Amino acid sequence: MKRYITLLFFGVMNILVAAGCSSDDKGSDKPTEPETIQPVAIEKANSTKIYVHYMPWFETNESSADKKWGYHWTMANKNPNTIGANNRREIASYYYPLIGPYHSGDKNVIENHLLLMKYSGIDGVLIDWYGTYDVNDYRMVKENTEQLIAMLDKVGLEYAIVYEDRVTTNVVNAGKAISVTSAAKTDLAYMEKNYFDDANYIKVNGKPLLLNFGPIVLQTPAEWTNVFGTLTTKPTFLTLWDQSVEAGANASGEYAWVYKNSTYLTNFYTSTKPKLSVAMGGAYPGFKDFYAEGGGGSAIGWTIEHNNGATLDETLALAKNANLNYLQLITWNDFGEGTMFEPTVEFGYTYIEKVKTFAGVKNTESFFADISKLYNLRVEKKGNADAQKKLDQAFNYFVSMQPAKAKQLISEIK
Repeated sequence: MKRYITLLFFGVMNILVAAGCSSDDKGSDKPTEPETIQPVAIEKANSTKIYVHYMPWFETNESSADKKWGYHWTMANKNPNTIGANNRREIASYYYPLIGPYHSGDKNVIENHLLLMKYSGIDGVLIDWYGTYDVNDYRMVKENTEQLIAMLDKVGLEYAIVYEDRVTTNVVNAGKAISVTSAAKTDLAYMEKNYFDDANYIKVNGKPLLLNFGPIVLQTPAEWTNVFGTLTTKPTFLTLWDQSVEAGANASGEYAWVYKNSTYLTNFYTSTKPKLSVAMGGAYPGFKDFYAEGGGGSAIGWTIEHNNGATLDETLALAKNANLNYLQLITWNDFGEGTMFEPTVEFGYTYIEKVKTFAGVKNTESFFADISKLYNLRVEKKGNADAQKKLDQAFNYFVSMQPAKAKQLISEIK
C-alpha cells in the first residue's frame, strides 16, 4: 500500500509539472513559456523567387550613443523630435512609415518587417551592406544587419548581401585600409566566414549570391579578380544592369534597378536578359527623392509617380511577362527616395497586397493588420512579461503558418 501511495504521489507530481506548475509554485503568476515551433514556408503559385532590397541604416535618438536621430531620418534639416499634425514626427521623406520612424536594430521592428514580408510571399531579403570597418555609420549598419539575420532564420526567410563598394574609398581615407581592394578583401572575407555558409543564405547555381551596388570604385576586372582571389568559393556575383563589364568574368550576371521610366526595364528584359547567365529583374512602386528638400544634396533629377499603385502594377506585369527566375522589389524602406514597399500612412498595405497577388499566395485572407497589431502590443506592453510571452507565442504561430491562432491570441491581450 505504501509503495502504491508513493507511486500515486509521483504520478500526480508529473501531471502537475507537465501542466506547468509544481508543488512549490501552485497559483504563481509566472508567465507561460511560448511553444517553440519551426517556421513553415508560405504556399504560393508563382515559382519566381521574390526578394526585397532592404536598408538597415535607420537610427533613433533612443538607439544612438549620442542620443541623436540618424541621418536617414534627418538628412541636413529635419528634426524628428518635432511632432506635427496627426502626431507625426518630422522626417526626411515625403512618406511616413505606418509604425513611425524606427531603429533598424530594434527586434520588434525586424519582427514586424519580416512577418509582413513572409505573408506577402517574399522569399528573402537583399541587405544593403556597408562593410566591416568602423567608419561613419558602417558599424551600426553591420550590427543592425546581424540583428536582422538572427531573426530571418526564425521566420523562415533567406538573405543575401548587396555590397556597397563605394565605402572602400572612405575606409582608405580614414586610414583603416591601405587600398580599396584591401578594404574589399577584408569585407568579403568577413562575408565568407560569417554569412555565406548560413543555411538560409541565398545560393544561386550552388554558390552564395552576392550583389554589388555598382561597381562604383572597383571598376576593373583585375580589381575584382584580386578581391575574390582569397575566397574559398567565388560567389554568384551580380552587378547593376549594364555594369558587369567592369567585373569581367568575375560577374555571373546583372540585376535591374529603378530609373526614370519603365522603358529601361523593358530594354533590360528584351535586350540584356537573354545574354546573361543570371538575370534578376526589378519592380518598384515609384520614386520621389527628398534630397533637395532635406538638404541632403542635389535632387536626383527625375521622379516616377506612384499613381495610386499603377506604377507597381506596371512593373510587376513586366516582371511576369519576362518569366523571371529572380525578382528584386525596390525597395522595402528607402524612405529618402520614396521607393517603399513597407506599409506607410499614405499607401497602407497596398503594395504588399499587390506583391501577395503577384506571388500567388494561396491563403488569400489578409493578416497584415494583425501583424501590425502584434507590433503595437510589443511597444504598448513593453514591461509586461506575461503579455510579451503571449506575443512570442503569437509570433511562433505566425511563422509556422497558423495565423488564425496568432490572431486569436493577440485579440485576448488587453
